[in-house]
Amino acid sequence: MTNKQKLAQSEAEGIVPALRFPEFLNDGEWKIETFKNITKINQGLQIPISERLTEKVNESHFYITNEFLKATCEKYYYIKNPPKSVLCNKEEVLMTRTGNTGQVVTNVEGAFHNNFFKIDFDRKTVDKDFLVYFLRLSQTQRKILSYAGASTIPDLNHSDFYRITISLPPKKEEQQKIATCLSSLDEVITAETEKLDLLQDHKKGLLQQLFPAEGETQPKFRFPEFKDDGDWEVDNFSSYIKLYRGSSPRPISQYTTKDENGVNWIKIGDTKNANGFKISSVEEKITALGAKKSRKVKRGELILANSMSYGATYELDLEGCIYDGWFVLREFEESFDKNFLLQLLNSDYLQSQYKRLAAGGIVQNISSEIVYATLLPKPSLKEQQKIADCLSAADALIEAQAQKIEQLQEHKKGLLQQLFPNING
Repeated sequence: MTNKQKLAQSEAEGIVPALRFPEFLNDGEWKIETFKNITKINQGLQIPISERLTEKVNESHFYITNEFLKATCEKYYYIKNPPKSVLCNKEEVLMTRTGNTGQVVTNVEGAFHNNFFKIDFDRKTVDKDFLVYFLRLSQTQRKILSYAGASTIPDLNHSDFYRITISLPPKKEEQQKIATCLSSLDEVITAETEKLDLLQDHKKGLLQQLFPAEGETQPKFRFPEFKDDGDWEVDNFSSYIKLYRGSSPRPISQYTTKDENGVNWIKIGDTKNANGFKISSVEEKITALGAKKSRKVKRGELILANSMSYGATYELDLEGCIYDGWFVLREFEESFDKNFLLQLLNSDYLQSQYKRLAAGGIVQNISSEIVYATLLPKPSLKEQQKIADCLSAADALIEAQAQKIEQLQEHKKGLLQQLFPNING
């Protein structure tokens, strides 16, 4: 539907959101506007890396790039004497036009890269926070990406940006009410996320206290009933546990199936839906013939990644087959409590050993020889169970907090859908 058709439809049918605050129920329909009528954009400035500063000096400006938006960004840049047209303050709105197109940035000050548009808008007509929430709507994001094109790197040009349509209530006060409601919910989500971070930090602290430091034979903290038990036993992984590598039938395309009765095909990618360190769902299945050519695993077994996020260990909440990116761990029950072992293998104690032993390899993976060469500290089974219970309780709190945040985010998603009319499909 073209913008003209949408405008005609709005006049014929009226545009209203599914949910409206009581004081605005009698204010009539919302109006559809194009960005061409209410916004003006400036594109940023591209500065070669060789001309960027790595430290702030007098009269330099923070340089806002796509890298700045990444949670893992560790390197920041500054530039001197940029033109005023590429400067923004905390009250202005930026949006990426290419490279993760459509990402909205506000509350930041500096000069911005060529990959950004700065959006100036009629502040008498449009509330800033309302505009930001509108730009972040899933339907708005889909529309922006469709305008940016289907190439490997989507690129939104000026004319297509101005084609974007927005629905505005008759009064700016209604925009502000919506923005305030959503901002309050965001504050709650932020506070709950901070609680989650604290719980995760607490778990890290417990791991550091309850497991010995590398090279030590006792942890910093021991439960009272085990204080006189002496040193933990420390020996090679191979002394306690047997590894069995997964296998992949080749070519795998001949063995995958859409049949719901197929055999679960457990891959590294399935960890993205893991609950803590427990895998309970898979994206693909293989045929019974494919399963015969692979490594079968049972519910409750532990599997250890040997490639990509190597060293991460998970418990299976399903049965199926593992491909060659996994080892399954067996024959350890006489030495280790399973829950303790799962915590130990995912601790820094083991992860640092994997990284050191795998260092220098061209491909980031670990062989059975590397895993077997790691050292495992082993207290009595009773002490293992006590430690596992303590860490499992911390995990339960973390999981409950993560679910609470997920529910809040789902609630916000539902509010967004109801507080804004869907005009962008």
